Amino acid sequence: MKLRRKILLAIILLVFIPVIAMGSVTYYTYSQAMEKKSSHFYWISLQETDRRLKFALNEITTISNFAITQQAVQQALKQPESAVTYNRRQEMNNLIHHPMILSFALYSHDRLIYSDSDAYTLAELQAQEWYGRVVEAQGRPVWAGPGEDRAAGALISDQAPSAGRIEIASGALIQARTIKDYHSLEDIGTLIIYVKPDLLDQVFWEAATLKQGDILLVNQEGRIVFDKSGERIGEHAAFPFLEAGYSNGKGYYVDDDLGESSLITYLPSHHKEWFLVAVTEKKLIASESSYIRNLALLLGGSSLLSAFLFDRFFVRRLVQSIIGAVNGMKQVKRGSFVPIPSPGRADDETDLLIDGFNRMSAQIEELLQQIQTEQARKKEAEMQALVAQINPHFIYNSLESINSMAVLEGNRNISKMVISLGKLLRISINENQELIPLSMELEHVRHYMNIQKFRFEDQFDYEITIPEELKFVVTQKLIVQPIVENALYHAIEPMEEPGLIRIAVSDAGDEVFIDITDNGPGFSKERLQKLYGEEQGPARKYRENGVGLKNVHERLQIRFGGRYGMMICSAPGFGSTIRIRIPKMLP
Repeated sequence: MKLRRKILLAIILLVFIPVIAMGSVTYYTYSQAMEKKSSHFYWISLQETDRRLKFALNEITTISNFAITQQAVQQALKQPESAVTYNRRQEMNNLIHHPMILSFALYSHDRLIYSDSDAYTLAELQAQEWYGRVVEAQGRPVWAGPGEDRAAGALISDQAPSAGRIEIASGALIQARTIKDYHSLEDIGTLIIYVKPDLLDQVFWEAATLKQGDILLVNQEGRIVFDKSGERIGEHAAFPFLEAGYSNGKGYYVDDDLGESSLITYLPSHHKEWFLVAVTEKKLIASESSYIRNLALLLGGSSLLSAFLFDRFFVRRLVQSIIGAVNGMKQVKRGSFVPIPSPGRADDETDLLIDGFNRMSAQIEELLQQIQTEQARKKEAEMQALVAQINPHFIYNSLESINSMAVLEGNRNISKMVISLGKLLRISINENQELIPLSMELEHVRHYMNIQKFRFEDQFDYEITIPEELKFVVTQKLIVQPIVENALYHAIEPMEEPGLIRIAVSDAGDEVFIDITDNGPGFSKERLQKLYGEEQGPARKYRENGVGLKNVHERLQIRFGGRYGMMICSAPGFGSTIRIRIPKMLP
């Protein structure tokens, strides 16, 4: 693929597609946010509606609670064979009175005792769907909405119900409850209170909804008890949340309702048989985010158009300049340093590219000559360094001669010191071996301390212990001697009493610990930081070319990894312990 097409494709991939993707993500995110916001709005509205519904129903319940315990009602049910007198009727009418109560009926076990209007017969009452719940409630009030009641006469006989019963059955809210004897708590009858549908109208009319939204009151069987619009009362709806065990953790979902994709928010009512449901068509919510969608499409189209214009007026000339530079490079590769012509002055970076290439090609010839000169000088310097290099074997032979002379003179201390120095240098000078066995490292330390004992005149003693199985574990060379050196100069030398340095190697599973302990005066954290920071400065009194603590720690971490290195433990008056942590590696 040619460069121009690659640049155009890159612009489309880096500009057009991200704009479309960002617009799509923004549109989706905004839609989800609107959906969640709408659901939250309905959740609050449903909670407030349920609170008002509970308050309204409790008013009726309070009246019935008081009425069923009064003597007029109790005596009428205990003596069903006696006629209900006018005074008792007036008393019961006064007990069960409320602006929203349409009528009420009182039933004994075998017949209708009293009603202030045309009411169901006992057989018609027992045929209602909700009557079974009344029996099971054992005296607690049971509510049946307009969509749950039905004209019993149409269910149990071919005779049509009366006009009064049709009016009640088609729109009344019913409270039914079993009445118990005040003293024995035995069932003595049933009270049915018919409440005007205006009560539900008032509760739901004040419920806040989005435009063209609806709020439903649904029972557990899916029958719509009541709805704000009044168009779906008595219909059956298959809502998933009515199924046992259903939970999506959100309280809302998107599903089809009446053939339209809708946002459905649900809330269990305080009445355990009912649910409050808010339904809003999804397209009404999506219309709020259509501006984002249209803007994303506009930006996508604009970015695509801009990409083609950018290719036409800029990329084409840039590619021509690059092609010219490539052709010039091919000439340079063949050894021809001929300047390349510019396709036309535009006073931009493409002109700088051509001019820069021409200057570069003019300098390459000079650079080649300079490189040849530098290479010659480098070889000459390397030769001089080889000539000036001291042969380590010459040093070993010289030390052997000194040792022989000391033995002949009978000075065994000098002989021992020279032998230790020679073995010390064999490890230090050897540059070809970075990893050595622990036994060799500790042997190097032993020779170093033997030499220092001559200098310090037995001012200190030392102990080295290493298990037999750890002698062949390999480690970085020259990691123990610098620590011993620091202990000698900073801990042992200032002491008046004899000092002691212990070196102990221990097995720690996949790792090996090397502990260097002295009985010196110890040091504080501030003193350690000062020593750690001054290792490369004037504080290097005794060793101008030695290896400091910081150097040892860094070398271990570079060689074995960040988990390995040194740990320093010290306190004034308690000596010091430095632990070296290395991996257990066998050659």
